[in-house]
Amino acid sequence: MAKEEAKLHIAMFPWLAFGHINPYFELAKLIAQKGHKISFISTPRNIDRLPKLPQTLSPFINFVKLPLPPTENLPEDAEATIDLPQEKVPLLKNAYDSLQDSIANFLQSSNPDWVVFDFSAYWLPDIARNLGIPSVFFSIYLAACLDFVAPPSLTPDNRKKPKDYTVSPYWVPFPTKLAFRIFEILSIYDNVTEVDGAKSCFWSIVEVLRGCDVVAVRSCTEFELKWLQHLEKLHRKPVFPVGVLPPKLHNISNDDDDDEEWRPIKEWLDKQVNGSVIYVAFGTEAKLRQDELTEMAYGLELSGLPFFWVLRMDHDSANSEMIELPVGFEERTKGRGIVCTTWAPQLNILAHDSIGGFLTHSGWSSVVEALQFGRPLILFTFSNDQGLNARLLEEKMIGYSVPRDEHDGWFTRQSVAESLKLVAVKEEGKIYRDKAKEMKLVIGDMDIQDNYLNEFLGYLSTYRRSNKAQ
Repeated sequence: MAKEEAKLHIAMFPWLAFGHINPYFELAKLIAQKGHKISFISTPRNIDRLPKLPQTLSPFINFVKLPLPPTENLPEDAEATIDLPQEKVPLLKNAYDSLQDSIANFLQSSNPDWVVFDFSAYWLPDIARNLGIPSVFFSIYLAACLDFVAPPSLTPDNRKKPKDYTVSPYWVPFPTKLAFRIFEILSIYDNVTEVDGAKSCFWSIVEVLRGCDVVAVRSCTEFELKWLQHLEKLHRKPVFPVGVLPPKLHNISNDDDDDEEWRPIKEWLDKQVNGSVIYVAFGTEAKLRQDELTEMAYGLELSGLPFFWVLRMDHDSANSEMIELPVGFEERTKGRGIVCTTWAPQLNILAHDSIGGFLTHSGWSSVVEALQFGRPLILFTFSNDQGLNARLLEEKMIGYSVPRDEHDGWFTRQSVAESLKLVAVKEEGKIYRDKAKEMKLVIGDMDIQDNYLNEFLGYLSTYRRSNKAQ
């Protein structure tokens, strides 16, 4: 617990996506556990959707609800990306940018010691600086992704076309294959360029790296030391890995047999051979098209491996088109596979000894959860930073990407089946299993991860004391 005179008040302001809100919330809870005060800022509906705080942390975390202003063509109840089809997310960005005055008023009245903000709030460093409040850009993206996106301020970024993003940037001085494949960059090219008046994600990241006082990254040196060092050298400001924020082990106790959702899943997993089951999940927002779903299903069937597939059957709320499994698929795989179309306890499943591989979209949160338990990865990217994450995991031989067509991203049932068998059971895939187990020793070690947070908070406290002394 922090000493009274050393306690900090930290305001936190994530982007309006639960892939960002949740890691920010986890970091907030970890900081609060050490006795520091948090003002957690988001919209009313997003805050109401967060898990309930433990009673022990309630005195330390204050939720600040800032309503979005009415925005043309943005539904009233749309406060996070999960509430919208992808093409309407720029409207949410514009509404988010309209919170500048509300944020400025809150910071002025509450006067926190630090403000921690996301890539999307490119305007916040100037507000904070005018109020005399130092700022931290907390990136849920890896340092490697930031290095790829943002050149140093005096270095020109000559990338003008999608194909320019399929090679590593010239400002990265060491050998790497970190780059998008052409189908990956095409799927997110609107985020790289400005669309519907909203600033691009890449531009925002460049701006926040320029404007912040400190960079904090959801990462650790054991995973990407050279990228963290390079990021600090590029931007000439302190860069702190704060740990990967793995979920606490006590939250996923297998003793919780009374949980009605977990019990039948656990009973099925208990019957499977250790290390034999493929867990399939692509996050909360990634969606397969009907043709992709059909091919993926046939791939799972063709592999002959037991599987547990968490499948979103509906498209976004603006598109009522339903997708369907191939006729007879569930009957043919009955007993060997389970398709879950509702929420599933991902941590419990990944922690179970029967899991031999995780077919994932390569989102960093899901990767962390899998590596915490030493599960090797089969990678199938959709959007955002997932392509860059996949290249890094491929380089480290922790994950293997399903072979796909370079131009349209198409894949075959055979490529799915062979990828699953390679990573989970074949001798030539043992390297992936071994490397995942090595990462478990780091990501699953809460003392190692906690030390990163202690170093970060120590810097914030020292900075505050030295500034007050002046």
